[in-house]
Parts: sequence; structure tokens; C-alpha cells
Amino acid sequence: MARAEVTVEPLDLAGHEAAVADRRAGAVVSFQGVVRDHDHGRSVTALEYEGHPSATEVLRQVAAEVAADPDVYAVAVSHRIGPLAIGDVALVAAVSTAHRAAAFAACARLVDEVKARLPIWKRQVFADGAEEWVNCP
Repeated sequence: MARAEVTVEPLDLAGHEAAVADRRAGAVVSFQGVVRDHDHGRSVTALEYEGHPSATEVLRQVAAEVAADPDVYAVAVSHRIGPLAIGDVALVAAVSTAHRAAAFAACARLVDEVKARLPIWKRQVFADGAEEWVNCP
């Protein structure tokens, strides 16, 4: 089972963990990517994510690929777009498997693939008023 969503709504870690619940699972590993107040030594005051129209389909493909691993029972992943405040959650991922090592590996693979492939770009505004776009093609 794979669930994937790109949304402007706040993300819910507990909801993602519940979505991957499985009676066979001995491990559920989850991850939250949280907006921090700094980047490369510079103070960040605001952040905005913008997604390509294909972002949802790409996220679903990544989730399906990780869920296809025979050790994985279920995957749930969401990425938020729009303006986010410091401390907001931008990415949530959860994976269930029979054993913890497989769950940690699958969740790490899921997050790494999302970061590498998802066409979502981040605009950061710094305390000095400067801004930059990150992960733009």
C-alpha cells in the first residue's frame, strides 16, 4: 500500500503512521522535515514551497517504488507547498515493515528519493532581506 499527497494543508505525523499500520508490522519508522530558522549559517525568516503540476504524480511513483520492496508493508508520504513558518512540517514519511532495520532503510530511501526527484522548489527569505530559490532546475 502506498499513499502520497502534495498539499497546502498542515501535515499530520500520527495520520501517516496510522496509514501504514499493519498487523504484520514489527516496525513503523517515520520522518518529519521541519522548517528551520537557518541555512548555511544564515538566519531564515520565511519559506515558501512551489510545486510543478507533476509533483503529485512523481510523489506517487516514488511511494509506489518503495512500497514495491517485498520487505515493505505500507508507505505514506506527503509534501506541503505554499508559505510555511519556522517550525512547520514540510515533509512527512512513514513506512512499516516486519523489522526495524528494513523500516529505517526504507524510510531513508523514501525521503532521499523524494528530495532527489520531487519537482518542488523552495524560496527562502533571510533575515537581511535577501532571498534564494533552492532545488530549481
